[in-house]
Amino acid sequence: MDFPTEMKRQVARVETGLNQYLPPASTRPSRLHEAMRYSLEAGGKRLRPVLVLATADLFPASSTRSHADALPAAVAVECLHTYSLIHDDLPCMDNDDLRRGRPTAHRQFDEATALLAGDALLTHAFGLLAESYAATPALAHALIRELAEAAGSRRLIGGQMEDLLAEKKPGATAAELEFIHLNKTAAMIEASLVMGGLVGGADDATTEKLRRLGRELGLAFQIIDDVLDATADSATLGKTAGKDAKAGKATFVGVHGLDVSRRLAQQHSDQARATVQGLGGDTAFLVALIDSMASRSK
Repeated sequence: MDFPTEMKRQVARVETGLNQYLPPASTRPSRLHEAMRYSLEAGGKRLRPVLVLATADLFPASSTRSHADALPAAVAVECLHTYSLIHDDLPCMDNDDLRRGRPTAHRQFDEATALLAGDALLTHAFGLLAESYAATPALAHALIRELAEAAGSRRLIGGQMEDLLAEKKPGATAAELEFIHLNKTAAMIEASLVMGGLVGGADDATTEKLRRLGRELGLAFQIIDDVLDATADSATLGKTAGKDAKAGKATFVGVHGLDVSRRLAQQHSDQARATVQGLGGDTAFLVALIDSMASRSK
C-alpha cells in the first residue's frame, strides 16, 4: 500500500466535501462565511476527517447491507475541530497569531468575527449530520450523540477548561495531564473513529475497539505535539513554536521530560497499532498512518 498516495486521496476527499457542504463565501453575511471558509480552507493534516473515512472504508457495502456515505460525517468532524482551533487561538484563550501556517482568524478578520465563525462551524456540524443522514434516523441519532458527547463539557470543552486551569500551576501531575488530553485531544480522535465505524455498520465489540484505539492514538498524537512544540520551529509546525512552555501550560515534556515523553509516545503508538490489527478488514492504511505519526517526533 502506497501510504502517501492514499493519504493524498483521502485528504482530497475531505477537501471536496468541505467545499460541497459549506455555504459559499458569498452567502450573506459574507464576512462571516469568508471567515468560516478561511479557517477551514487553511489546510492542516485533516487527521480527524481522514480517520472517519478510513474507518468507514473498513466495512465495505455488500449485497445484503448498504453503506452510508461517510463524507458528511467527516466534514462535520472537521467543522467542529476547526471551531475549537479558532476559539483556542482567541486572546482570551491561548492568544496565538499563527495557525496552519497562516494568521489566526482573529488576526485575519477581528476577534468578534472569529468568535462567530467558530460558533457557526460548531452549529453547522450538527445540522449537517441531521440533514445528511435524515433517511437513516438511527444512524443520524448515533452520530449526533457521539459528536455531542465528544465535544461537550465533560470531554473537549472540559479538557480545555482543565488546560487553562493548569497554566502556571506548580507541580501539575501526570494524572492531571492525562485527564486534559484524554478529553481535549483524544476525545475528538476517538469520536472520528467511532463515527466512521457507525457509518460503516460496525458492531458493538468493534466499536469498543475503535474507542480504545482513539484513546491510544489521541495520547500518542498529543505527546508527539508536545515534543515537537519543544523541538521544532514555527515554520515546521505551522503554529507558534514554544508557546506552550512560555504560557506555562502543563505538557508531557514539562512533566516527564523529552526522553520519557518520546518513550510514552512510542508506547501509545504501539498500543494503537496492536488495536488496529485486531479490527479485521484491510487495516494497512491505518497502521501506516500510526507509523507516520510516530515518526514525526524522532
